[in-house]
Amino acid sequence: MATISQLIYYPVKGCAGISVPATEATAAGLAHDREFIVVAEDGDFRSQRRFPVMAAIKPRLTGTRLELSAPGVEDLVVEVREDGPRHPASTFGWNGEGVHQGADAAEWFSAVVGEPSALLRVAPGHERVTSGETAGTARFADGHAMLVVSESSLDGLNERIAENGGEPVPMDRFRPNLVVRGWLEPHAEDSVRRLTAGGAELGYAKLCVRCAVPMVDQETGERSGPEPIRTLAKYHRDPDGGVLFGMKAAVIRPGQLAVGDAVIVHSSVGPIFNTAAAEAPLTATASLPAESV
Repeated sequence: MATISQLIYYPVKGCAGISVPATEATAAGLAHDREFIVVAEDGDFRSQRRFPVMAAIKPRLTGTRLELSAPGVEDLVVEVREDGPRHPASTFGWNGEGVHQGADAAEWFSAVVGEPSALLRVAPGHERVTSGETAGTARFADGHAMLVVSESSLDGLNERIAENGGEPVPMDRFRPNLVVRGWLEPHAEDSVRRLTAGGAELGYAKLCVRCAVPMVDQETGERSGPEPIRTLAKYHRDPDGGVLFGMKAAVIRPGQLAVGDAVIVHSSVGPIFNTAAAEAPLTATASLPAESV
C-alpha cells in the first residue's frame, strides 16, 4: 500500500521548508504553506531563481511569531501582523496584495538578498483561483496548492545521474509538499487524477515544469548544477520541451494528514503501479498532454 513518507511546508515562499509528522491540508495547501512572501518594491516575488541564498533562510513559526535565521546575519523575530498596511504582491499569473510585516523584516530580507525587499503575509480575504484540470486556490505558491512527488521518481532519476557519473540529489531539491512511498514505477504521479491521502482529497491540476531551482543546494543556498536538470531533461519532458518532475494538485476536500497515512488513487490516466485492488478501483480516462506552468 502506498503511504505518505514526508509532509513539508514552506512558511516563506522561496525559503527553507519544514518537515512535519502531521498537519492539515487546507483548501489553499498544507497549513501555513507559502503564508509569507518576499517581494521587490513593485510587488514582484523574490525566489531562488535569482536569489539562491533564499534556500538558506530558515523560517520558523511559533504562535504569533515568525523566527528567521540565515548565514551572515543576526536572527530576527517578527511579530506577525495578520492585518495592517497592504503592499502589492504577485506570483505567476496572479496579482494581488499582502500585509506588510514591517520595516525590520524588510531591512533583514534586503540585507540577505542584496536588493530592497519587503516581507508580506497573506491578507484577510485573500482570493485566488488556480489553473489546471482541477481548479482550486493557493496562498503565495507559484501556481497551485500542493506538489506531489514519489520516492520512486527520485530513485529513478538518481540512478540515471549515477550512470552518468554524477552525485545523487536529495528530495529537497524539488521542494515537494507531499512525498509518496510505495508507487514502484518512477513518475507514477504523472498519471494520477484524483487521490485521497489521510483525510484529504486531491485533484490533478497539471504536471510540474521545473526551472533552475532544483540546481540550488537547499542547505547552502548556492547553485550546484547542472544536476538534476541535465539528466532529467534527457528523458522526462512535456511536448513543449519543459522538464518535468512532480504533479501539481488542488485540494478538493481539506483534511488531516500524517506520515504513514494511506495514499489511495481513485482515478488515473494510466496504470498506477503497486496499487492493490483493495485500495480503490481506478477509472481510466484518455491521456492528457502535460501542461507547463
